[in-house]
Amino acid sequence: MQAEYVIIGAGSAGCAMAWRLTEAGKRVIVIEYGGTDAGPFIQMPGALSYPMNMKRYDWGLQTEPEPHLGGRRLVTPRGKVVGGSSSINGMIYVRGHARDFDHWRDMGADGWSYADVLPYFVRQEDWHDGGHGGDPSWRGKNGPLHVTRGKRENPLTRAFVEAGRQAGYPVTGDYNGHQQEGFGPFDMTVWKGERFSAAKAYLRPALMRENCTMVRALARRVIIEDGRATGVEIERGGKVEVIRAEAEVIVAASSLNTPKILMLSGVGPAAHLAEHGINVVADRAGVGQNLQDHLELYIQAAASQPVTLFKYWNLLGKAYVGARWLFTKTGPGASNQFESCGFIRSDAGVDYPDIQYHFLPIAVRYDGQAAPEGHGFQAHTGPMRSPSRGAVTLRSADPKDDPAICFNYMSHEKDWSDFRKCIRLTREIFAQDAFAPYYKHEIQPGADCQTDDELDDFIRQHVESAYHPCGTARLGRADDPMAVVDPECRVIGVDGLRVADSSIFPRITNGNLNAPSIMVGEKASDHILGRTPLAPRNDAPWINPNWETAQR
Repeated sequence: MQAEYVIIGAGSAGCAMAWRLTEAGKRVIVIEYGGTDAGPFIQMPGALSYPMNMKRYDWGLQTEPEPHLGGRRLVTPRGKVVGGSSSINGMIYVRGHARDFDHWRDMGADGWSYADVLPYFVRQEDWHDGGHGGDPSWRGKNGPLHVTRGKRENPLTRAFVEAGRQAGYPVTGDYNGHQQEGFGPFDMTVWKGERFSAAKAYLRPALMRENCTMVRALARRVIIEDGRATGVEIERGGKVEVIRAEAEVIVAASSLNTPKILMLSGVGPAAHLAEHGINVVADRAGVGQNLQDHLELYIQAAASQPVTLFKYWNLLGKAYVGARWLFTKTGPGASNQFESCGFIRSDAGVDYPDIQYHFLPIAVRYDGQAAPEGHGFQAHTGPMRSPSRGAVTLRSADPKDDPAICFNYMSHEKDWSDFRKCIRLTREIFAQDAFAPYYKHEIQPGADCQTDDELDDFIRQHVESAYHPCGTARLGRADDPMAVVDPECRVIGVDGLRVADSSIFPRITNGNLNAPSIMVGEKASDHILGRTPLAPRNDAPWINPNWETAQR
């Protein structure tokens, strides 16, 4: 039970590292607690609301009562399955904006500017535009990860982009290319009608090599001897064992479980570890701090024509969609149905988009409950750069206990004003001529919800996590007291230990986090292997020339 590298977590970043390290001839053991990703609920893109609500595939974590949301406890699904959250997510592929990564660099993540990370995004992708245009020169063609686009056959998906244009916003052919700002088609990690998770892209091919092994077990803690990580203590079948790492241990267990494992291993805020009787190996105040997420609301409208996916929202319809997908991998089941999107700026003086739209041609909740009105559509929207920060802490020193999670959502006044703006801007988009043939009335928040106070009440009751937690072991310079890892992903103060997953984001990127999490695994692999990073690409992104004076 030993290898050169032991990776904790077969998620987005862990799978990428397993592939890259074994490709380089290194012996790797991947530890994953979750079970197989086989099964129609995971593999069928249209069934995406199921796996994240299934105990079998999800860690079942939830927040502490959130103080600014009336004490609500929000669910925070994380994949407890091979492929991690890439096996239960919405399959939406967003790199993030160039300015996000330049901001990382400015916060002390040297070597993580947009010019530095762009080559890794290109390396990971095998991008297919599906005849919708785009920016091929900005995209990758030979990477392990298939990225495709939906067919956009539903007229509502096109009406949404046209409504954005009518409202005065730009249209973009590829938000992952030169110009993010504007309305256009969504990218998704779907290939040949099936979910294309990090497990499919990276881990399966890695496991075909003799030098890669996966061990199904609960990682209890990293064993650190004389200041160096030498292995991982695991539990399987009721027995505690040790897997030895000859070179390094790499923690890639998610932004909620990674800080828990670090703290159980003696790496974290000394006073907090002492409370739980854990010996301090490295006093790192930033472990578990800096927790961030995206919150969102769905603005729902009833449709005046039966053009939505609601026509399949019955036993016969679901049977048809399921059977068609099972036998042909086509039809509504072959898409995540998030086929159009928007990235806009909330105000003049904001230099790059801070509001994201996911458009869906049905009015339905994440838990699978359809709106009682029947036919409808919705835009998921929320601010991308909330100033609120939370924390992940230990509940106890027992590795089987869930961590205590408090995002401290909506703790800034800016969160409230940003959300009110999101609602009002969305209503304006839905009021454009492009939606006139389809728009009946607003379901949620509802026409009677107009004043700031009314909107705030609605936000407090209905806002939900977009499931993008990150930031709990952030990148920074070795002399930064709140940094947990240095720019090569090495845990500061411990030899032979790295962290590479969404925990290391200094600040959340504007969009879904799967693509940048995989990028972290790709880039960390080169650091682990001691390779010179890929040469920077100085392609300049489009910034709205009137950003200082105009909102659109």
